[in-house]
Amino acid sequence: SGREVLCTDQVVLGVHCEVDSAPKAVGRKAAARALSDLAATAATPRALTLAVRAPAATSEAVIRGWVRGVMEEGDSFGAPLCGGDLSCSAGPASLCITASGEYPLRGKPPGRDRAKPGDCVVLTGPVGGSRLGRHLNIATRVEAGARLHFTHGAKAMMDVSDGLAWDLFRLCRASGVMGTITSVPIHSDARRASKQDGVSALSHALHDGEDHELIATLSAGRVRAALADPSPELSGLVVIGVISSGSGLRLSADVGGGSARRWTPREGGWR
Repeated sequence: SGREVLCTDQVVLGVHCEVDSAPKAVGRKAAARALSDLAATAATPRALTLAVRAPAATSEAVIRGWVRGVMEEGDSFGAPLCGGDLSCSAGPASLCITASGEYPLRGKPPGRDRAKPGDCVVLTGPVGGSRLGRHLNIATRVEAGARLHFTHGAKAMMDVSDGLAWDLFRLCRASGVMGTITSVPIHSDARRASKQDGVSALSHALHDGEDHELIATLSAGRVRAALADPSPELSGLVVIGVISSGSGLRLSADVGGGSARRWTPREGGWR
């Protein structure tokens, strides 16, 4: 038998989405965020629970919409909503999801603490500009996480929820290594956002978050096969960096504005 894996995440209205977002979309997003964390462990989703906190003025229709969204997203991954709790409280409404999954092997699932010097860093798709709409329509990479781990040997993985640079920095910190970003696949939404606010598309890609693509580290000898994998779930896979001895995160000259430099959390990302 395998191992049970539990992941918990939440959506706070006014923080992770607009307060007036469609209730069902909010529910789907809440479920997807937790399922995205599960994807980074290569576990198969099995069930969800939902804890809702909402002010007294929240209508029953809105709450039912949240629940429907959670149910629909969970069902699409074979993880039915099987329980939860509802609490009335002042302040912003929030939905907290716990996703239960099964890792089929006896060994250790992927984690952010398993990157090794010499590994290459890959990313499952372009990032940046999610606030233009993708933050409410998350494409959870469950199949990609499983394929990266079981077929291509990825041992360190995490999803990009708080910004590519910040999340890779945290992975490197947990693993006790240095990461260097050598290339960033920029989403077209990041370019659209740049035209609206004047912030560079690269900065949006590095710092916006809510992309929910997967970061993974692969041994150098297995990268070519992963990039050539014909499966649709890995169609956007690209190499974005390397792991070496040391600590922290660096940007190469191509990414760092003409000269290689150390990246610090002050530059952006979500805490």
